Amino acid sequence: METRPWQRHYDYDVPTTIRYPRVPAHNLMQASVNAYPDKAALNFYGTETTFWELREQILFMANALGSLGIKKGDRVGVHLPTCPQYVIAYHAILHLGAIVVNLNPMYTAEELKALAQNTGITTLFTFDMVLPNIRSICGEVEIPRVIVTRVTDFINGFDQSTPEEMDLEKGWHHFSLLLKGCSDKRIPKVEIAPEDPALIQFTGGTTGIPKGAVLTHANVVAATIQISQWGGSIAKLTPPERRYVMAVLPYFHVYGTIVVMSWALFNCTTQILVPRFEIDEFMGILEGFKEITFFPAVPTLINAIINHPKAAGMNLDRKLGMLNSGAAPMPLELIDQIEGMGIYYHEGWGMTETTSLGISNPGLGLNKVGSIGIPWPDTDVKLVDVAEGKEEVPKGEPGEIVIKSPLVMQGYWNNPEETAGQMKDGWLYTGDIAVQDEDDYFFIVDRKKDMIIAGGYNVYPREIDEVLYQHPKIKDACSIGVSDEYRGETVKAFIVPNEGESVTEEEVFEFCKEKLAPYKRPKMVEFRKDLPKSAVGKILRKKLREEEEAKKKE
Repeated sequence: METRPWQRHYDYDVPTTIRYPRVPAHNLMQASVNAYPDKAALNFYGTETTFWELREQILFMANALGSLGIKKGDRVGVHLPTCPQYVIAYHAILHLGAIVVNLNPMYTAEELKALAQNTGITTLFTFDMVLPNIRSICGEVEIPRVIVTRVTDFINGFDQSTPEEMDLEKGWHHFSLLLKGCSDKRIPKVEIAPEDPALIQFTGGTTGIPKGAVLTHANVVAATIQISQWGGSIAKLTPPERRYVMAVLPYFHVYGTIVVMSWALFNCTTQILVPRFEIDEFMGILEGFKEITFFPAVPTLINAIINHPKAAGMNLDRKLGMLNSGAAPMPLELIDQIEGMGIYYHEGWGMTETTSLGISNPGLGLNKVGSIGIPWPDTDVKLVDVAEGKEEVPKGEPGEIVIKSPLVMQGYWNNPEETAGQMKDGWLYTGDIAVQDEDDYFFIVDRKKDMIIAGGYNVYPREIDEVLYQHPKIKDACSIGVSDEYRGETVKAFIVPNEGESVTEEEVFEFCKEKLAPYKRPKMVEFRKDLPKSAVGKILRKKLREEEEAKKKE
């Protein structure tokens, strides 16, 4: 029996299996440093840092941290937006065998406190704009070392911040002074094994403590090499001197960490660092570059750019080499637009627990609209029955994705119950429901937790969302199940109209009549100015459900 039949769809140069180097994750950038020492590794609002300078700064910081007492296995919080300081801190921590704990700068003081306690961080990298939160946490949780930067310290022409000006507490460290105060750029002598943890990456929880997926050096190495192979047939046609990646995805999120930063450092690519997404400012940045080899994004971001008033005069079809979309499904009209422009794009699927990767449409090969594609090298995927999770379902039937791969995490930090609940015999139970077609391409139906049971029928809200997105007046849409005495649950849609448009509930109902079976149609509609979104622009269905539940309790 053929166990990985989808491999027949791989691009001509994608291997079916890969020999992964048994090296620490931070070693992968060395080839780029040696081959292109004077090429810009980072471009931050026009200020460039070469590969050689970046490596020096990483080693200075690693040795400075070592002299402060940071050692192998220590957890170090990185609480920074996408900026050069993030790249330096992340790699310096790995050089010491310590573990990066990625923290979203938008977390509240309460959330940060819970995560700091959960992971026992001994050191925290943070920045000036969030210091009130950090001061309040440090009053309640002991964090022996705090290292503070100002984001603009790495932009030429800006005044350098000082500890006095930021009013840093006694004993806190200033990022730039720590860097300048160290002249030792020898590689720290620390034994690091592939199975050693590199990263604790929190899954996007909206209540309670999010789970911290432990990703090892082997996971990060496998992910970096797999993504380099997967898109290589297109990316390698651009010579290294001309390779640029648009780094607008946040680096504290696993998608940004792996698909942008790790990929770029391994592939001699200049990272155009964007610490915040403000559409007009972003279009100005995009205008300043002749070509972008690779642009990983999410649908809301792609939509905003492609349909911006400035887009028409920017030759985006010539400028953008390859678009990668993840985190949420791309609306069909958007796919049509991109295909019509002749831009390479592919959609894929991954999770924090799978080091952001796992299943994707090929770069050159058959792309199926609406599909997440096929599993990557060395990856096994099967669909099992949603109720018991034991039997494989026949092709065309919905089942839960279970995956076994070098990409799969070691487990959840400090959480053996959750680890045992989601990992069984080496298989990760993902909670995502998909169908597999006759070509072995996978199509996400929904999240197991999002499924609505209305009048005994299983209703997948994603299917309803896809229909709502086809309405010309609708910009954003998200449907959920709300409790209903008669039907168990009923469908409610949250809708954001396009700017300048107004839509009525009646129009929505009429539109859905032609496209959805009666039990799937929304019975209630709520219009909003915007919908709650995660750091990478994914609509938070869970948050809308929580809001509805809170209303019931009032």
